[in-house]
Amino acid sequence: MSPPRLPRRAALALPGLLLLRRPARAAWPERPVRLIVPFPAGSGTDILARLLAEPLGQRIGQPVVADNRPGGNGVVGAQAGAMAAADGYTLLILGTSAAAINPHTVRRLPYDPLRDFAPIGMLAEQPYVLAVGPNSPARDLAGFLALGHSRAEGLTFATGNAGSIIMAMMIGRMAGIRLTGVPYRGGAEALADVAAGRVAFNLADFGPALAQREAGRVRLLAQTLAHPFPLAPEIPPIATALPGFDANVWFSLVAPAATPPELLTPIGAALDALLAEPATAEKLARIGLAPLRLGRAETTRHFEQQLALWGERVRNAGTEPQ
Repeated sequence: MSPPRLPRRAALALPGLLLLRRPARAAWPERPVRLIVPFPAGSGTDILARLLAEPLGQRIGQPVVADNRPGGNGVVGAQAGAMAAADGYTLLILGTSAAAINPHTVRRLPYDPLRDFAPIGMLAEQPYVLAVGPNSPARDLAGFLALGHSRAEGLTFATGNAGSIIMAMMIGRMAGIRLTGVPYRGGAEALADVAAGRVAFNLADFGPALAQREAGRVRLLAQTLAHPFPLAPEIPPIATALPGFDANVWFSLVAPAATPPELLTPIGAALDALLAEPATAEKLARIGLAPLRLGRAETTRHFEQQLALWGERVRNAGTEPQ
C-alpha cells in the first residue's frame, strides 16, 4: 500500500511551516564581549582599553571586558585574537607593534596582520617620549646625546615593546651612539626601571610617561613626532637634533578575520560615535592620546601603509628577525 498523500494545499504550505518552526538566530550581542589587550596591566594599551571598554559596552548593549594577554611584544595577544571564534564576542586592540613591526622582526610570526583580522576602525595615536630617570646627568635632548657620545660602552635602554626597540635603534644609528637594549614584558616595567636608574632611558608610551613625570619619577627629554605634539608642546621633537626623525604609535580595534560584516557594522558605528564625543577626546587627552577616526576600509589601507613603512625602518635599523 502506498503512503497516504498530503492534500495539495497542505503540501504547498509545508516548507513555510518548517521555516516558522526553526529557532530564530539570537540577536547580537546577548552576552559580554571580550576585548583582548596584548600588553600587561598598566601599559598604554591597557589604559586605553579600559578607558573605552565601558562606554563602548554601553553603546552596544553588553559589557566589554578587557582580557590582558601580554607577551612577545604583542604576539601572544594578537595570536589569541586571530584564533578566537569569529562570532562577534572577541575583539582585539591591535597597535603599531603587533600590526606593523612584528611581521618584520619576529621569525615565524603565528599570525598575519592583513589576513587574520577584520579591521573595525582606528582608535587613537600618540608619539613615544624619551624618558630618563630623575638622577640622570642628561637634562635635555642635547645633553642626552652628549652623554651617549661620552661613553664608550654607550647607553642602555629599556624595551617594553617592538616599537620602542626600533625607535631607539633609529636614534642610535642617526646619532652614532652605541645602544644596548634590556627587554621587559611591558612598558610599565620598563619605565619603572628607568625611573629607578637601573637603565639609562626608555622610549615610553606617552600617557604613562606623563603620569610618571607628574610624580617626579622621570624626566621627558623629547618626543618622536617631527612636529610638536599639541598635548605636550613643551616636549621637543627628536627631529630638532636628528633631522628626519618622525614616528608615532597608533591603536586600532579589530576582530577575527571571519567575523560576519553584519556584526562588524554595529561595532564600528558604536566606536565612531564614541570617538566623536568631546568627552572621549578629553579623556584620551588626559592619557596623552588624540582620537583617530578611520572606518574599516581606511583602517585596512592604514595597516598596509604602516606595514611597508615599518619594514623600511626595521631594515634601516639593521634589526634581524628573531
